[in-house]
Amino acid sequence: MPVQPAFRSPAAIALNRFGLGARARDLPPADPSRWLVDQFDRFEVRPAGFAALDDAGKAVQRYQAGQQAIRRAARQDVGVDRKPDLKAGRQDFRQDMQALYRAGVQARTDSALATEAPFVERMVHFWSNHFCISADNPQTTAYAAAFERDAIRPHVLGRFADMALAAERHPAMLIYLNQIQSIGPESAAAARNPDRKRGLNENLAREIMELHTLGVRSGYTQGDVTEFARALTGWTVDGLGAGRDADGDANQFAFKPARHEPGTRTILGKAYPQDGEAQARAALTDFARTPATATHVATKLARHFAGDAPPPAMIARLAASFTRSKGDLPTLYRTLIASPEAWVARPTKFKTPWEWTISSLRGLGRRQAGQMQMAALQIQLGQRVWKPGTPAGWDDVAASWAGSDALLRRVEIAQRLAAPLGDTIDARTLAPRIMPASLGAATAEQIARAESPTSALALVLVSPDFLRR
Repeated sequence: MPVQPAFRSPAAIALNRFGLGARARDLPPADPSRWLVDQFDRFEVRPAGFAALDDAGKAVQRYQAGQQAIRRAARQDVGVDRKPDLKAGRQDFRQDMQALYRAGVQARTDSALATEAPFVERMVHFWSNHFCISADNPQTTAYAAAFERDAIRPHVLGRFADMALAAERHPAMLIYLNQIQSIGPESAAAARNPDRKRGLNENLAREIMELHTLGVRSGYTQGDVTEFARALTGWTVDGLGAGRDADGDANQFAFKPARHEPGTRTILGKAYPQDGEAQARAALTDFARTPATATHVATKLARHFAGDAPPPAMIARLAASFTRSKGDLPTLYRTLIASPEAWVARPTKFKTPWEWTISSLRGLGRRQAGQMQMAALQIQLGQRVWKPGTPAGWDDVAASWAGSDALLRRVEIAQRLAAPLGDTIDARTLAPRIMPASLGAATAEQIARAESPTSALALVLVSPDFLRR
């Protein structure tokens, strides 16, 4: 019969279910709910690691300029094969972007380990997975960390509609979902080049409606997706895409009027007569405020904090809070914190690889990733940072993460994390501090009977009590 994890105290729930994991030197909060709300004033929007990242837009523009120069030289030098130069340039760019990606993962890790606002930091990770980009190609990889830094972090304590607008207009999203290739069939740009096979791309429109706002089975049709895609034409990245301006800033959103589909768009029964960029913005703003979006967001939040089968009463309460506050996220978080379903004593969630890694490092006293290569570690654990391979993001249910092979990988990594510390940290003292009033008797006995200090420490990290939150 499998060992069941112990019940959770309110302090342990605040630290581990709402937060990112307790630290041994942290005192359990006397008022867990107040401790969570007080973090709103302690959150650091732009930590040093994120601020120090190289400029993704400039790196992408340098690569494109180099590739164009090689192609121009090939046209001028008839008979000269420039393919090796193009291939080498692409390989160098991939390597540079992977280095930028790894630096971004390190910055994200350092922020999670050092933060004094772990609940708000968890919400950054939640929203980054909600407005998901996947680093599946070099250009999206280049922007992955900047997306979380610039589109999510500044708005995590703001309004949902503002975060949605920032996410959809960010270069990472526009590139990932091929929006920079979309051109209105009746636009001026299409008329100038009637023989070119560039046309409407519906990817961004579909994912905004299906994943980011309204949710599936909320009543929209394929016709609504197509109309919204037409409204979005012209949304692109400054200095990138068709008709790019070499002097543009590829870190910024741009609107290209010549590529925009003219005319009024009718979406979900409402006419949008606005001109240019304002048309899609108006539709997106409306989506962000609908009851369908409120329910979609509430369902995901309830699942994240109250279990894989989210309680209907909690979903309804969160959706009502979202609607009343017009998507004010601090108000929504307060409703979440006040929901009794999120404070049930039994563990409600199985930690994802990212959650488990961060909570392990916090529990062991790490405040920086240091020489630990977090990107590689997450690959080993099966959850690549910013790379779920789908716009839907990483799953938030235990069935995706609790397989036997995945657990064996955690055991192996727990031993690696414990090895340098086994003689300096007493696991018998550490365990009750990072799981206050929540350490099961069976787990405590296993730790006490471990054959070595290192084994005892590793047992803490892979115990049923620690694997769940």
